[in-house]
Amino acid sequence: MKIAHADIPQEVLSTLARLQENGHKAYIVGGCVRDLLLRKKPKDWDITTSATPEQIVALYKHTFYENTFGTVGVVTEEFQKDPENTDKTVAIIEITPFRLESDYTDGRRPDAVTFSKDILDDLKRRDFTINSIAYNPNEQENGFIDPHNGVSDLEKNLIRAVGNASIRFKEDGLRLMRAVRIACEHDFTIEAETEKAVRENAKCLANISQERIRDEVNRILLSKRPKYGLELLKDMGLMEFIIPELLAGVGVEQNQAHAFDVWEHLLRSLQCAADKKYPLEVRIAALLHDISKPETRRFDKEKGEYTFYGHEVVGERVSKKILERLHYSNDTIEEVTKLIRWHMFFSDTEQISLSAVRRMINNVGKDRIWDLMDLRVCDRIGTGRPKESPYRLRKYHSMIEEALRDPITVGMLKIDGNILIKELSMAPGPKIGAILHTLLEEVLENPALNTKDYLAKRANELSQMEEQELIKLGKAGKESKEKADQELIEEIRKKHWVK
Repeated sequence: MKIAHADIPQEVLSTLARLQENGHKAYIVGGCVRDLLLRKKPKDWDITTSATPEQIVALYKHTFYENTFGTVGVVTEEFQKDPENTDKTVAIIEITPFRLESDYTDGRRPDAVTFSKDILDDLKRRDFTINSIAYNPNEQENGFIDPHNGVSDLEKNLIRAVGNASIRFKEDGLRLMRAVRIACEHDFTIEAETEKAVRENAKCLANISQERIRDEVNRILLSKRPKYGLELLKDMGLMEFIIPELLAGVGVEQNQAHAFDVWEHLLRSLQCAADKKYPLEVRIAALLHDISKPETRRFDKEKGEYTFYGHEVVGERVSKKILERLHYSNDTIEEVTKLIRWHMFFSDTEQISLSAVRRMINNVGKDRIWDLMDLRVCDRIGTGRPKESPYRLRKYHSMIEEALRDPITVGMLKIDGNILIKELSMAPGPKIGAILHTLLEEVLENPALNTKDYLAKRANELSQMEEQELIKLGKAGKESKEKADQELIEEIRKKHWVK
């Protein structure tokens, strides 16, 4: 395996050269070397050097040094000249002095950082052999320093720990997940002794912060083979420290609409989302959408099969707790839980009403309705059944597009509170909101009523009613419509064996 000189950006080469010109050893190292050998574009560029942090800072015009590990961030001159052109320039290169091994008392970070003048000291403390390769095109016969045979392991698509695997994992428990993440990102296999050490040290993951675990989970989910990654996490005993709730689905038989148990169904749904390159939120929802089927499963003697009534409602609550525990953003939590809550919405294109579609858009949000449709596709494919009917899918999308043109929220009405107060001389207060929501209920049923003239006339009529009566009217109308829509949806689910 070789590295093409042209694959290394000029700003990286010039940064290396600056260190060497000032009498320091310097190499690109770690993931960027691995990616270059795999003919992939590195996401980050790391250099290791014999220089101290102070010496590094003195050599470059734009730097920042804000950590206790000796890493100096160098903002490249090319980026300074054209900060908008990040696709063609490397913005930041991280330079770290050669480091010696240290104890990791807390299983997360080294107790102390000691610098060395020997590159071999630095390479022997790294996690995996494929990440312990140093390279400088101006040194050595082929440019590589590879004391742990990382190039050979790359050629074999093998993930092997540097030195004693158990020691490496006890130093930093996140390396357990990193092995899995690299395996599914690059379609590699974990070497037998390293895999054994992962199993034996799985509990070390309990020392790792939820934020760091979440970041590795995201990279696994965003890889091309997340199903493989999740299977490794389960088989090696790591899942119980990440999302233990998923393990409850292993071996949980479903009804005749499903060819797989809950666990396998969720993984296949996730893999479908990855195959279709859906965004992270849809992938998370695909993984968690049936998380509560085990606790809601009941056997219906009359039907002779299992039912899972309300699993989407319970699943919304359980998923929220999982995502909060992993410190996902509020926006991500809101989107994923809404998708899970409404993923059972199913339509027969010959029967479903546009008002039901409008209400679903109102429940999920205009920005999320297409994600919900994508989740439905993943859910269906995850059952082991054929792909979605092309006609049904086109028809359903057509109904959504039609419904999106109609008002689905108070804000989309052709009249608002200001008009009611200023033009119709209504008194400000809760009654205004009650009138608007009552008008919305009528417009959801018949979008043609969404004209200023009609709504103003109807608002005047409603304003004559007592506030409590008006609120009761709006609530009753909403409940009756939702009940009718829900009954229709449940009949459609039964017809198509959807629970």
